[in-house]
Amino acid sequence: PARFNDPRTVRVENDALTFRRCILATGSRPVAPPIAGLEHVSYLTHENLFSLKELPRRLAIIGAGPIGVEMAQAFHRFGSRVTLIDQATRLLPREDHEASQLLLDQFQQEGIQVHLDTQVLEVASQDKVQQLQLKTPLRTELVEADQLLVATGRQANVEHLDLEAAGISYQSQGIQVDDHLRTTNRRIFAAGDIIGDQQFTHAADAMARLCIRNAFFFGRRSWPTYPVPHATYTDPEIAQIGLTAAEADRQGLAIDTYRVHFSGIDRCVLDGNERGFIAAHCRQGTGRLLGATIAGHRAGELINTFSLLMSRRLSLGTLSNAIHCYPTQSQALQQLGD
Repeated sequence: PARFNDPRTVRVENDALTFRRCILATGSRPVAPPIAGLEHVSYLTHENLFSLKELPRRLAIIGAGPIGVEMAQAFHRFGSRVTLIDQATRLLPREDHEASQLLLDQFQQEGIQVHLDTQVLEVASQDKVQQLQLKTPLRTELVEADQLLVATGRQANVEHLDLEAAGISYQSQGIQVDDHLRTTNRRIFAAGDIIGDQQFTHAADAMARLCIRNAFFFGRRSWPTYPVPHATYTDPEIAQIGLTAAEADRQGLAIDTYRVHFSGIDRCVLDGNERGFIAAHCRQGTGRLLGATIAGHRAGELINTFSLLMSRRLSLGTLSNAIHCYPTQSQALQQLGD
């Protein structure tokens, strides 16, 4: 463990390390929701889930965000009987409504037990069985499982660093940084989950590259203003960049939405991957891209094209001018540009 002594010194056990530049990258940790009895039972998080040596016969998962839905489908396909629970009214509540529904349809088709708009009132353990008391708008019921996975988010690791001694401003959700990822102490930079925003591995990698340039090579690079893409690796995959249609509506932005379904793409038909779509949202009357959603096979691969468009401020119609190999799934992008 390390903690700051003052704005230019870090103490590690008995050693005081004086620095000219410092990068904070202490990451984040799982957050446990305030559920009665949860602190008295043994539960899994994404940090210890992958240490399991045996497949649980029954797995209950609290949280239908990215980690929850990915692990729900994975363990169901391994052979566990999975019950997925969330207070939200849909899977992946931050994603596009149509994409969420597509994934819910797939889960129901596979036989994953999904409890949405459901509150976990209490958790208890009896004879190594986890017991969850659930409350829906219509009834209460008891769900039993051999293992419980809590996937309800993460929070930045900012405690125990004595950030005040270094003159670093922070809140519980993360450290305050400027456009150059510099903290309120000009000698100290921060990267990754500790900032509290964009908690994705690829975002942390990009932040680390930026910090190294700015901290050690006198760079003046700024964190990009264009959105960072992300993907949820279920089947079908769900990928997103920028605004959804609902977010644009909340912000009062008039948009044109362009949509292509994979059922009309020859390669997707040949591969049996017709399920899914691409939707791109542009400022009304222009080709300026505000956001895009992809639901379907290899969505995480295709979303990167929209990241390039937005980073270079290229219009959606640019996709129409590029020649794509036939037959490929990426022809959906060309059709979208058309």
